[in-house]
Amino acid sequence: MKPSLKLIVIASACAFLAQSAQAIDNSTKRDEFFWLGEINKASLVINTEEGLLPKQTAGKIAAGLQTVLDNGNKENGARPNRVIAFEPYLIKEVGMDATMLHVGRSSQDMHATYYSAIMRDNVLAVSLKLADIMETLNEMAKANTKTIVPNYTNGVAAQPNSYAHYLQGFLASFKRDAQRLEEFYARLNLCAMGTTVLNGTGWPLNRDRMAQYLGFDGPVPDAYDAAQMKPVDEPVEFGAILTSIALHVGSFIEDVSVQYAQPRPWILLQEGGDNTYVSSAMPQKRNPGLMINVRIAASNVIGQAQTPIYRAHNVVPGMVDAKRVGPNTQMASETIKMLDTFQRVLKALRINPERAMEELNNDWTASQEIADVLMREHKLPFRVGHHVASQMVSYAKANNIKPTDFPYDQVKRIYAEVIKKEYPQASTECPMSEQEFRKALDPVSIVNNRRTAGGPQVKELQKALDRTDKAIADNRQWALGEQKQINDSLAKLDKDFKKFLK
Repeated sequence: MKPSLKLIVIASACAFLAQSAQAIDNSTKRDEFFWLGEINKASLVINTEEGLLPKQTAGKIAAGLQTVLDNGNKENGARPNRVIAFEPYLIKEVGMDATMLHVGRSSQDMHATYYSAIMRDNVLAVSLKLADIMETLNEMAKANTKTIVPNYTNGVAAQPNSYAHYLQGFLASFKRDAQRLEEFYARLNLCAMGTTVLNGTGWPLNRDRMAQYLGFDGPVPDAYDAAQMKPVDEPVEFGAILTSIALHVGSFIEDVSVQYAQPRPWILLQEGGDNTYVSSAMPQKRNPGLMINVRIAASNVIGQAQTPIYRAHNVVPGMVDAKRVGPNTQMASETIKMLDTFQRVLKALRINPERAMEELNNDWTASQEIADVLMREHKLPFRVGHHVASQMVSYAKANNIKPTDFPYDQVKRIYAEVIKKEYPQASTECPMSEQEFRKALDPVSIVNNRRTAGGPQVKELQKALDRTDKAIADNRQWALGEQKQINDSLAKLDKDFKKFLK
């Protein structure tokens, strides 16, 4: 493309937040073993302070537990991921007194707790990465408020629009995805501990303190739901949200990909690096490799996100099928990877405003404005005006005439014929002047003259840009705040636990 091409992506306003990938990248640390350790630490502190565990025994168990955790954190150290596998390591260090820690507990509520804890880390990681995507898109929009391009419906050129307004449409979708993640998180971030298998325990366990130590908003209200139903619902709902994100990414990619089927596209990836690749046989081809990779990644996410549904289908309550940490973490990890690659696409896109305007002026994407002007300014029924414009388009295409070259004499002729046939009570003299007609076909004028809320005109577009900036900031503040709450809670737990090591 020519040097005059306009860069649609400016440098991202914020660097990638390290916290956004913490849960995914450090999954080997905040894994099942890690959370079993935290649950055991919390049980020890709470039960001792509330008189359910002798202090002398607590000190011995604490020392053994710390040894198990230290060994597991060594290179190639054992990191058992189930209660029944974790406990023998503790018994080895402490003896059978270690099992006094297990009063009122079950693998059911302990596993349900780490299912939710690991998933909430993944939700926050996806949410923060989605905020990065939204920020990049909004910066693109800010750089292209005056860039007029054709928009398409059903794959066919439809109307002129500002590229910024087009991007705001996708941003609206991603903002709903971000809202869904936050709403899901509120249902997710509840602690199953203290529900035992399905109906609680005779031990007076302090469920509120346990939830607080582990960074949850509170305990799961219903004991049966805690381990039997909720852990199955969570991956199904999370998968549905990830599917929505992938669908929106895929729609954007497909819309750009259509340009590669055109002889003179107005938006393309910048050539070079691994953005594009040359066909092995056809020298003229520049295949959009980076976009192909995103499309594949989106398909992978959608495929993985459906698996919890099939794993949960036709099994009795409490079965582990849909709860597995590995597959549920993988669909989050793949979503992060997809969004990373998508961001590379966004930053590599280049737009040619002149070529976009040429396409608009070569097609009849402004024809609706003719019908609108005839009704708005000259009180002609819309459908009659629509038929006038439609016949103009048919005549133009039959005679290979561009909108900018359409003869005004033909406008008057077609108008008279339609009026005579469909609306004889009106004058057959065309009320639209040639100047009006030419202005009605001007893509820039059409965009600037929009009057309804939510349109591409400057005032409304600025509102959209500001709303999006606020939504991004709010989303980041929420996700980082939740990460801090979890980390602060675990830090408090660790501090209180270490008192028993002295």
